[in-house]
Amino acid sequence: MWWKLAGVVGALGVALGAFGAHGLKGVVTDQHLLEVWDTGARYHLIHALALAAVAAHPRSPSLAGWLFVAGIVLFSGSLYTMTLTGVRWLGAITPLGGVAFIAGWLVLAFAAQGAR
Repeated sequence: MWWKLAGVVGALGVALGAFGAHGLKGVVTDQHLLEVWDTGARYHLIHALALAAVAAHPRSPSLAGWLFVAGIVLFSGSLYTMTLTGVRWLGAITPLGGVAFIAGWLVLAFAAQGAR
């Protein structure tokens, strides 16, 4: 399941990154918001790779995977939505996604201790 999820999430991240680079130019005129979108897409793609690490891990730590998914939804999703709507208070949700990313990496790190 984690391989499939990593592939789908990665493909979506590439598509959303390309949309931000090409489809939003001229539609979103605030350069800062375009940078916000780019940040969301970058973290989205990095954590698609993190999902692949979960899939490849000998213990397949599901908690780490679900934390990465939550991080993508909360962090990247809030940045995408903020860019499209201009609703700045959504930025208050973004750090929750960051905490989920950090927690996912820590779970992955500690799962590696007993993997040998």
